[in-house]
Amino acid sequence: MSQYPETADIETSSEDYASRFSGAAGKWMLSVQERIVLDLLKGHAGGTVLDVGGGHGQLARPLADKGYGVTVIGSSDDCVHRIKDYVDAGKIEFKVGNLIELPFEDNSFGSVVCIRLLPHCERWPELVREMCRVAKNVVVVDYPTGQSLNCLSGALFGAKKKIEGNTRTYRLFAHNEVKAEFSGSGWKRAALKKEFFVPMVVHRMLGCPVISKILEGVSTALGLRYLFGSPVVGKYEPLMDANKRE
Repeated sequence: MSQYPETADIETSSEDYASRFSGAAGKWMLSVQERIVLDLLKGHAGGTVLDVGGGHGQLARPLADKGYGVTVIGSSDDCVHRIKDYVDAGKIEFKVGNLIELPFEDNSFGSVVCIRLLPHCERWPELVREMCRVAKNVVVVDYPTGQSLNCLSGALFGAKKKIEGNTRTYRLFAHNEVKAEFSGSGWKRAALKKEFFVPMVVHRMLGCPVISKILEGVSTALGLRYLFGSPVVGKYEPLMDANKRE
């Protein structure tokens, strides 16, 4: 249980949720996500990173392994289980707090990342504003977009539920609404990376990274992933440097 208003990370930090990424296909999908995020943070290697709702460990672990100073904030003590070994070893710092009222000073972290949370956060504009407040240089978030084959999510939900068993409904975003929310905090979009053209549920159904790579390779060559890919990983930077924002 949690005393805070936004607690979607309790689910995404669970073993049940992690089971969606078990097997070869799941590991491959996570590797795509990891590669994109690490590339977007490349200019800030070794800096401090706040991973908001990152108890799932999908980014906290690889970031710590790359030498970043990683802090994960979760809405409950329950969110620490999948990263507890790294926390106990001093590789990751874990804090419990309000995800839409972050318990940190302005510009506390060089970078902020937030993966697997935005589409399940009802008060997501507040989350965006808080991430911009505590970040000095970069905010990286992911979100599913309706400007993709996710527009068929209603039709695919039954199949998704059957395969994953524990899937939840989620919000689809338009690119411009996310961009506008960051703009309202004085931040600009610096990069936008699309993960997959083929819906993730289809990759899970296939269960074969070789076939998935071929499908994504063809869609990339045809420009389909660039136009209609999802989830989207966005990199945002401040319009002015941190010293002027203080």
